[in-house]
Amino acid sequence: MELMNRSRRSFLQTAAIGSVGAGLGLVNPVFAAARGPQKVRSVDEIVAMTPIQMAKDSPVVQTAYKVLLDGAKMLKAAKVRETVTKILKNPDVTLDLTREAALVKDLKKAGFLAANDNDVFPEIGTDGVSPQPTWSAPGSGYGSHHAYPGGLAVHVALNVLSAQKLLDSYRDNNDCVLDLDDALGGELLHDLHKPWVFQWQKDNSCRKEQTLAGTGEHHILSLAESMRRDLPATLCVAQACAHEHPGSAAGLKLVTDWIRCAAMIAGKDPVKAGYLSKDGKTLPEPLRTEGFVVHLADHDWVISVPACQWTVNALKVLAKDAYGIDADKSPAQFNALRNYVLANLTAMRLHAVRSAEGDAAFAREVARVVKA
Repeated sequence: MELMNRSRRSFLQTAAIGSVGAGLGLVNPVFAAARGPQKVRSVDEIVAMTPIQMAKDSPVVQTAYKVLLDGAKMLKAAKVRETVTKILKNPDVTLDLTREAALVKDLKKAGFLAANDNDVFPEIGTDGVSPQPTWSAPGSGYGSHHAYPGGLAVHVALNVLSAQKLLDSYRDNNDCVLDLDDALGGELLHDLHKPWVFQWQKDNSCRKEQTLAGTGEHHILSLAESMRRDLPATLCVAQACAHEHPGSAAGLKLVTDWIRCAAMIAGKDPVKAGYLSKDGKTLPEPLRTEGFVVHLADHDWVISVPACQWTVNALKVLAKDAYGIDADKSPAQFNALRNYVLANLTAMRLHAVRSAEGDAAFAREVARVVKA
């Protein structure tokens, strides 16, 4: 049965590779890196590593990051291509952090910031310097999807490939040729400030995200950064749709509010910049399809959130039984183990193994990277 399961999974993985379009000039190598040879370390060696070191040392993370850079190379407009590549290589903050006190007042007045909140920006050390590279950030908060070092790169790599296939499908099925820069660029940038928002903490978890304009602050700050860097208005609008599509009245209001909030932070007039309609009440019409592509391609969270949670729970049991680590008594030590395992094997892949083959196969996978 185990051999049959492995053979079936190998067949499905091969089929998945073949289905990936040639636009990025590669077959999807991310899962191949997770299946390939791994560095096996002791618990003591793992605990001594920082999350950034784990991400740097992970073939999976670095392969996923290359997918992002290769995606940026596809962008047609030179300025867009150069700006997106620059951000991916160095996600520094160019927003005017000195305006925070005034922004707090304005955002509260507009209803975008809670009355008891007095901060707009996460803390940052040297002014404007990102606290970590793009490739070391988690994909979301520590209880959510891709919550491990390099999870952001793994998350966005899948989104980029998904967006490309959606563009191909709309073209082939509907004769609908969409703007590559807006759809793919919006996808590449939709989480650009997660390295700032989800900074690694001393206990090896990441910073807890705050809410801004009714959504996670990373969404608004990432959009504001794109605006600040004078990326095309159509790209910014597409990027704004990552968390919700504007195809309903409620969704349209949310996206409009997010653009208004981000424009305030970026110091932009949303109407003059072309983000909103002339009356400032809605998006420019007719609504463009590229934002819907960004939204649809960002939907891996539907499975990756619970898959990460289930995998972490399974790891807690395995850590105690096989490695002598009690997650409740030694959270920082367990977090280090968790970070290392997921950065090298990914939560999604481990969930797939465990759901198809059981806990024994799950334990064997973990043993590929952790010495008992």
